Amino acid sequence: MSRKPGSMYREIKGQAYCRREYMGGVPASRITQFEHGTPGDYPVRMTLHVVEQCQIRHIALEAARISANRFLSKKIPQSGYHLKIRVYPHNVIRENKIATGAGADRISEGMRKAFGKPVGTAARVSADQKIISLETTPANFLTAKLALKRAAIKLPSPCYIEVERGKAVA
Repeated sequence: MSRKPGSMYREIKGQAYCRREYMGGVPASRITQFEHGTPGDYPVRMTLHVVEQCQIRHIALEAARISANRFLSKKIPQSGYHLKIRVYPHNVIRENKIATGAGADRISEGMRKAFGKPVGTAARVSADQKIISLETTPANFLTAKLALKRAAIKLPSPCYIEVERGKAVA
């Protein structure tokens, strides 16, 4: 069975592990801002949806946000769009780190008491769930679509773009 690199945390397994008040040492979420641009009533609105259910790590969400916003800010002024991340990484991901190298067999516990330490957070998303919303003007339609495509590349699940309202100017 071959796996894609980085797909270890992609599958949703077991119960959600999100009560931070009972756990210590959960790393802070890498994603800092959830909205960019100027909020307003724009004629064009498009959203990025995931095709299948998965877990999206906080670093993947941050990479998607940065790539989309950087592309938009170079092509469109801040007042010409509004980008919003629609999911929050609540679920804490654990990893049972195993020692490697010389003498590791004397130090490592192996699978005994293998609960794991918190290594990051992830957002659990279901199929066809909205991940990123983007509002803009009809003149910036194609630029906005390209920005969402760039963001989709950073996510672990295949994605599609749905145009909720408006269309490009011919």
